[in-house]
Amino acid sequence: MKKVLFTIVISMIMTVVSFAQNAAPQPAANPNSPVITFEKTTHDYGTVTKGGDGTCEFKFKNTGVEPLILSNVSSSCGCTVPEWPREPILKGKSASIKVKYDTNRPGPINKTVTVMSNGKVSSVQLRIIGNVVVASTGAQMPENNQGAAPVAK
Repeated sequence: MKKVLFTIVISMIMTVVSFAQNAAPQPAANPNSPVITFEKTTHDYGTVTKGGDGTCEFKFKNTGVEPLILSNVSSSCGCTVPEWPREPILKGKSASIKVKYDTNRPGPINKTVTVMSNGKVSSVQLRIIGNVVVASTGAQMPENNQGAAPVAK
């Protein structure tokens, strides 16, 4: 009987304590916050040959009121290197984030670049996609002598 009574009392205390906790009040959103607006958030390289040009650019504009500051831009992998403006982007001004992908790695490309800022949306994900292929040399082996060197004409 004591165990049942003890269990009921503990359950009631836990219920009262859980209802008594209030969520911390959220600060009101700043109507003058900077807003980062990208022209595109995904860049498709398509098919790129190994060692080819792996650069792309993500253009954006501050469509908010206060200056936009990019605090960090990081990639999901060391094969993707972003460059971004370190100075504040004023209201109505545009800038870009340049991304360089190492195309010496054959295979599919599916990487993300995370942009952290003081904007109304503090984190934006950019994506690069595509496929890196090895270029063929064009030299062919004779059909009847597969171990021989390519024939020069």
